[in-house]
Amino acid sequence: MIVSFSVSNFRSFSSEETLSLVASNSLSGHDEHAVPIPDSKEKVLRAAVIYGANGAGKSNVFKALRYLESVALRPRGKNSGTGRKPFRFAEAEAQSVPSTFDLQFIAGDKLYRFGFKVDDERITEEWLFQVVGNRQRRLYERTTDENGKVAVDAGGLKDAGEKVRALATVGGPQNQSFLATVNATLAASDSGGELDQVLTWFTESLMLIGPDAPFMALGHHLEQDPDFLSFAGAYLKSASTGVDHLEVVKKEISKDELGRLLPDSLVSKVLRDLAEDEDGAVTRRLGEGKELLVQRKGDDHFYLINVQAAHEHKPGEAVRMELTEESDGTRRLLNLIPALHNPCVYFIDEIDRSLHPILVKEFLGFFLKSCGGVSRQIIVTTHESNLLDQDLLRRDEIWFAEKDQTAATRLYSLLDFKVRNDRDIRKGYLQGRFGAVPYLGSLEHLLAKTDRPE
Repeated sequence: MIVSFSVSNFRSFSSEETLSLVASNSLSGHDEHAVPIPDSKEKVLRAAVIYGANGAGKSNVFKALRYLESVALRPRGKNSGTGRKPFRFAEAEAQSVPSTFDLQFIAGDKLYRFGFKVDDERITEEWLFQVVGNRQRRLYERTTDENGKVAVDAGGLKDAGEKVRALATVGGPQNQSFLATVNATLAASDSGGELDQVLTWFTESLMLIGPDAPFMALGHHLEQDPDFLSFAGAYLKSASTGVDHLEVVKKEISKDELGRLLPDSLVSKVLRDLAEDEDGAVTRRLGEGKELLVQRKGDDHFYLINVQAAHEHKPGEAVRMELTEESDGTRRLLNLIPALHNPCVYFIDEIDRSLHPILVKEFLGFFLKSCGGVSRQIIVTTHESNLLDQDLLRRDEIWFAEKDQTAATRLYSLLDFKVRNDRDIRKGYLQGRFGAVPYLGSLEHLLAKTDRPE
């Protein structure tokens, strides 16, 4: 679970801004929304909802976390730079200042802090700590000098093997994080328990879903987990989408059929990925509801997976439809349903995209009620004001993004305002009491320009 995330000099963020999911001790109610933080007296919240006017920068929180994830996991080409996007409305000197990213998250039963400073050419600093109460135990720190020489102090990785120590000695590329170097170079058994736990959290527990992004390998997930298949179909049915249930069709194809389906270059890449995959299985999305699964079981086996929606046209008589024939809202909801079933951290940008306001509120309410003792968390950006309900969310779970006079995004919580428990916060927000809403100038002059002589 994410405890806090800080970013500076990136996209619309100038000075450091922090999204904190540490629960306030001053609030009562919704106690089930807060989970103990390891080795701490504090708790972390299960949800955060971020509001803001169009262009205020709320989606840049999502993009900043996605950038941090890419730096943590993915190798970069030698001369490709770092891909960071500094705050553009600053003076040229300020734009050259390194961007800073700092994430505190719970993986397993430990609280970690991973972060880095990065300019256009290199990662100038990088760190990974375990946070224990008010202390931080250094696992590794890395620096890069102006000549591009990388130095890594990995003395805190007591359980790391010789290969990790060898990588630390080499340092790695100046524009690539040490964590990504470990991820790209070593098997989990060679990286050691703590590094493996951190990398596993990034690869398996952090799910970032953009407005138009599909859930990768959804078909394979549905085919492998009958309980999830049943749950997803039942949820779509209860949401009045017209879908009665889902069906997954899995068909084995030959290598020749695969060659007719994909270009040779993609076939070669899939086979290379399969050779490098520890589990011996690779999936590739071919379209809405269609996937390719390649498994190594002695020989290579190729499967086409197709997810279909069954509509009960008459009692006991189902009409099966491709997902491409379903509405945008039904497909969007299906891509979000894994958040209700899997114990992960989900950050969903524009959760209300293509969804009815009542459905968005019910989705978030179901999530919070279904968590139980599972380490599940959801962060969303939205314009949907129906979520501003104190029966649904705590005040410290509601956040706002607003730009100041320098065009920089500021983040702040509803907790910064004195609000009674019986207050209609939705009405207050729409009236502009908490900011983070668009302020429109007079449009009368534009109306005058549209006048046409009869």
